[in-house]
Order: sequence, then C-alpha cells, then structure tokens
Amino acid sequence: MNVPAIPTHPVLALAGATYRYPAVRRPALDGIDLTVGPGEVVGLVGPNEAGKTTLCLVAAGLAPTSIGGKLEGSVQIGGRRTIDLKPYELAQRVGILFQNASTQVSGTVPTVWEEVAFGPRNLGLEMAEIVDRVERALALLRIGPLAARDPSRLSGGQAQLVALASVLALRPACLVLDEPTSQLDPAGTRLVGDALARLAEETSTAILLVEHKTDLLASVATRVVLLVAGKVVADGSSAEILAAPELEENGVEPPSAVRIERLASRRGVGLERDALEVATR
Repeated sequence: MNVPAIPTHPVLALAGATYRYPAVRRPALDGIDLTVGPGEVVGLVGPNEAGKTTLCLVAAGLAPTSIGGKLEGSVQIGGRRTIDLKPYELAQRVGILFQNASTQVSGTVPTVWEEVAFGPRNLGLEMAEIVDRVERALALLRIGPLAARDPSRLSGGQAQLVALASVLALRPACLVLDEPTSQLDPAGTRLVGDALARLAEETSTAILLVEHKTDLLASVATRVVLLVAGKVVADGSSAEILAAPELEENGVEPPSAVRIERLASRRGVGLERDALEVATR
C-alpha cells in the first residue's frame, strides 16, 4: 500500500513511539510512526486490544505524564514534545474525548452552558471570549436547546455531545477522539461526523478519530490507519484502507458500501455508483 506523504508541518507527530504501561514488560505500542496535519481527519481502526485507546493517551500527552509508564521515541504537538508541556499547555494544544462521557463531566455546575464554559474559564479567558467559545461549540453540534439543562439529567448521547462541546470550547489545534459516537444513534452519529468535517475544514483542526463505525470514517476521514497488536500495519487513503482485505482479516467490519459492492460482485450484479450511495445513506 502507498503511504501518504508526511505533512510538512504536522500538528501531531509520533516517531518511533513505543509505550509500556507501569510494571508491564510488553509494549502496548511498538514503534508507532503517525502524523496528522492541519485540517486532516485521520481515522484509527483495529481489533480489540490493538492499543487504540493507548495511542489516544500517548497522542494527547496523558501517557506517560499522568498515568506513568515508559515512552520511547518522540510525540510532538505543534512541534513541541508532549513530555515537555505542562498540563495547562497540553489542554490548549490537544483535546481528548473518551468513550464514556461521564468521566469528563465536571459535576460541579448546574447547567450544560456552564459545563461547556468550565474549561475556558479555567484558562482565565475574558468573559466575552468564554461566551463566544461556548456559543460556537453549542451551535456547531446543534445542542443549543440543551444549554439550560442539568448535565446530570442528560441521555448518554446528549452527554457525549456536551462532552465534545466542552473539548471544542478549548479550541485545541488537535483533537483526539476515542469512539466519540459510541453512545449515539445514527442521527447523532451523522451530526458529530458533519461537525467534525466542518471543524477540520473551517478551523484547520487536526483530528485523530478512533471509530468502529467505518461508515462514519468513510464519510469524514481523509486517511485511515490500521493498528494491530500495537503496530501500524496499514496507512493510506480512507477509500484504500477501508476496502482492504486486511480490515476484515483483523476483525474490523468494512463500510456498508464496501460490503454491498462485494456481495453484488459475488452475485454477478453490477451497481451504479449513484444507486450505491443512496443505499448506504
């Protein structure tokens, strides 16, 4: 497979990154080379226990800084090594969203609006700037109607969108998202996908997106990386990797368009491209 050219000035850059958890001899990540450029959405797929969440922790600077362990190689955000950045500096450069939104809700404020404002307030920004950031994040995800709601009384999908809005309000140059649509229905998934695409295009935010919903990756990712046993085994355009046989061989379901096309081919049926797009919407 052809590996895409490395961006001249990547926002996120891992070079030979090898990471071991505390008291564990076997590396969870082994020699990872990965870049994400400005305005680029890179999808990350792989089987269970491949190291996808660990890669998110390393890319966001939480490992080894916050959770310990040993990191070899280099991990840089905006040209600076993550291990050299203070927590507040990391928070302004890279935002991370985990699968479980409840782990990222402060639990200290009475409304969604104040929850989204929590991060910017801790940065000591002027009130006008805080208001602008909150309103823009809510509008981008189309959750303005939730602004007055109690964060503890949201559905799982609503909580996930609020957590994402809280990360967006910090306006980091890079977003690391670990299955952000895991608790969302198809409509919510499309909403997040559209928001991420607009964010990358309009603000040049670099996005690393871990997802098992390959239909979402097919619609928003410019590149896809396949991670197996802590190693990158494929890195290419989303169309190339999501149709590669290695995907299913490693337990990752390809997008519905690929599955339909393969089924039709086995049955000797030709599909028009327009009809295929309609069938997979």
